[in-house]
Amino acid sequence: MSQGQAAEIAASGATADVGDATTRFLLYGLLPGWFVPGLADWAMHRRTRIEDTAGTKESLIHSLMMAEIGMPIVLTLRYEINPLLLSLQLGAAAVHEATALWDVRTAVDSDREVRPVEQHIHSFLESLPFGALTSLMCLHADQVRSLLRRGRGDPDAWRLVRRRRPLSAGYLAGVGLAVGACVLLPYGEELLRCRRAAGARKRRARAEKAVFGVTEGK
Repeated sequence: MSQGQAAEIAASGATADVGDATTRFLLYGLLPGWFVPGLADWAMHRRTRIEDTAGTKESLIHSLMMAEIGMPIVLTLRYEINPLLLSLQLGAAAVHEATALWDVRTAVDSDREVRPVEQHIHSFLESLPFGALTSLMCLHADQVRSLLRRGRGDPDAWRLVRRRRPLSAGYLAGVGLAVGACVLLPYGEELLRCRRAAGARKRRARAEKAVFGVTEGK
């Protein structure tokens, strides 16, 4: 921002607080927006009949990836950013990326068609964690420096510290409802569908084996 622009903002009585703006973007833009590609990815799995290809294995990998991202999000909503939480976030992002590669490999090996649209959806799901993490690191540059110093001189560096300004109960409840409706419900349905399809295949195999055995015995 140029000095002229800053002077215009000051003269108009407005404030330019980049930190507050970034925080609002994370809370009311990026986090809610995360649910959209998640639902789109579930729809693609359903459209390509995951239950008849990769099945339960891939669906469980999806659950694992959601847990890898969900854990640091929950901690970030409840606790202050410090070297411990940054380490957990960085580790979770790295593990999530490795699991995403495993997920696509599982789908391809099972002959489930991973369409270009689904690949594009994956690009959003993979980039959003890094976008959120880099924004948090910019907001808390002092804690990044503390992490690089391994927390020396900070007695709270390696323990979880409750937020000094807790998020409202209404916001947390809204996030919880959105997670239930947009993550737990659809992906729970996917896992249940895969389990049922696997059970049906086993029953058919047993029935065919029994018929084959009777035929051989005649």
